[in-house]
Amino acid sequence: MNTKNRNLAQFFPAIRTKDLILNEINSDPALSGLFYRWRQDQQDDFLSICSGSKGVKMIYDSYFKEILNPELTPERLSDLLSILIGRKVTVKYQLPNDNSRLGDEMSLVITDIVVELEDGTIANVEVQKLGYAFTGERASCYSADLLLRQYKRVRDKLRENFTYKNIAPVYTIVFLENSPKAFKEFRDQYIHTFFTVSDTGLSLNMLQNFIFIHR
Repeated sequence: MNTKNRNLAQFFPAIRTKDLILNEINSDPALSGLFYRWRQDQQDDFLSICSGSKGVKMIYDSYFKEILNPELTPERLSDLLSILIGRKVTVKYQLPNDNSRLGDEMSLVITDIVVELEDGTIANVEVQKLGYAFTGERASCYSADLLLRQYKRVRDKLRENFTYKNIAPVYTIVFLENSPKAFKEFRDQYIHTFFTVSDTGLSLNMLQNFIFIHR
């Protein structure tokens, strides 16, 4: 066991070396069958994480959903969104997936969270991780899709009482695992917020908002 793992093991006795973990895997046909069906990089990542030699990436779907589960620990997600949006946010509930949405379904971290802002406004938030391929054009299409799905949902619910005033703001929040070139020019700024403003100062309740977080 290397020095780093020895230090970790003092505080986390469950941490074992990669060799010990492999021995346990190889001693169980079911575990070994599953493990060796993975790609080599997946095997290496698993052993590194379990042995404590590397940490997990919080933006990976399984970890993000476990730590920031809007049903089990809504206060964590509320705090995060409050920081990013810049207003007090309380997570109300998570909407079910919509099979009619745009492509790249598997790239989503969390789909469609309904939140209440500090002034009582209800907003929809969608968190995504699409990495290097996520451009402004693509973000705009996802935001439009999110807004349209909300429109359909609210219209069907209110029917003849529906007006466009019933549509709440939508936020598309993008965690970039790999930053595109344009983001690298802002080395000391990691959160970028986009919203619609007029060149004349005219104020209208435009509904689409974007937040990009990169490293």
